[in-house]
Amino acid sequence: MKSSFWKAGHTPTLLSAFLYFDLSFMVWVLLGPLAVQIATDLQLTPAQKGLMVATPVLAGALLRMVMGVLVDLIKPKMAGLIGQLIVIISLLTAWLHGIETFQQSLMLGIGLGFAGAAFAVALPLASRWYPPEHQGTALGIAGAGNSGTVFAALFAPALAVAYGWNNVFGLALIPLGIALAVYMIFAKDSPDATPAKSLSQYLSILKDKDAWWFMFFYSVTFGGFVGLASSLTIYFNDLYSLGPVKAGYCTAAAVFAGSLVRPIGGMVADRIGGVRTLLVMYAIAAALLLVMSFGQPTYQLALSIIIPVMAVLGMGNGAVFQLVPQRFRKEIGVMTGLVGMAGGVGGFYLAASLGYFKQATGSYQIGLIIFAGLAVLAMVGLTGVKTRWRTTWGVATSAKV
Repeated sequence: MKSSFWKAGHTPTLLSAFLYFDLSFMVWVLLGPLAVQIATDLQLTPAQKGLMVATPVLAGALLRMVMGVLVDLIKPKMAGLIGQLIVIISLLTAWLHGIETFQQSLMLGIGLGFAGAAFAVALPLASRWYPPEHQGTALGIAGAGNSGTVFAALFAPALAVAYGWNNVFGLALIPLGIALAVYMIFAKDSPDATPAKSLSQYLSILKDKDAWWFMFFYSVTFGGFVGLASSLTIYFNDLYSLGPVKAGYCTAAAVFAGSLVRPIGGMVADRIGGVRTLLVMYAIAAALLLVMSFGQPTYQLALSIIIPVMAVLGMGNGAVFQLVPQRFRKEIGVMTGLVGMAGGVGGFYLAASLGYFKQATGSYQIGLIIFAGLAVLAMVGLTGVKTRWRTTWGVATSAKV
């Protein structure tokens, strides 16, 4: 099976897509690990800190749709090249000019949003080379690039201490330049191009209420994951007075847990059914977020809550995408774009709301309780639709729901 997979598609494209996705996700969340140092120098309020780290997440969410349309119009490789060049120019400008105001940090965040949209390029670039029986493995390898968020938390704060946070933007250009060179040399568009999706196809699928449910489910799982990934360095610094580097290490540990288990979520969903898996994940996430909202006396205790939170959200991401192809077999391309966008919107909401409530109340508690409530709402919604799904999907799929 393994050897047949490596012969089935185009391995150089698959590995190029993974590297492009991995380093794109690294710079997508770069402002989060650097937020403590940037906020100190620019004298940002808690709400401004929250909005600064949330802006790339929202920009990435909305740009996923734009990049998805570009992929169909000019093919994945060219769309990916445009996205990478915009990110490189944004970082180069920030490095050479400097970020001196809150507004300039938001402008950089919008530019970094193109890195978050890499999801909409890397997955079709890789998957179009592979037959249906190898799609899961190909998407799993290309999609593992979300582990890049770990590198940002692990290295950015320490590099900022050593060289200044503004120079981190310049240093990030080195791996991005290597990834771009690999991409240009080795990545190739599949000869089997899928027909372009029109705007009317996106709009027509929104008439189906199940599409909205899937978007909501992913806004809680992926939104929770990326929202926390962007905010945790600030959280550990604020609550436990950890230095930027130590706060970054704690964030990296939590993000690593969430990235590592995403494929496990899909496997568990294959085994016991996506609905059952998600119900368990939402229940655990809601309970842990509620506990987290009360604040733990030490950062070690906080990590013992946050790492499992990130793990169940990461598994939930895999479970959602186990269900989507079953319900929307013919519209999977459109649904991937819509669901991915909704996930980013959820992440923007969480990161921005944590900053807002910290400034308004002096605590993160209300923000975390509301997000726990959204996980409960997802459970209620899932319970409500599962019976209808089981009767309407019928025998069209033999996979477990």
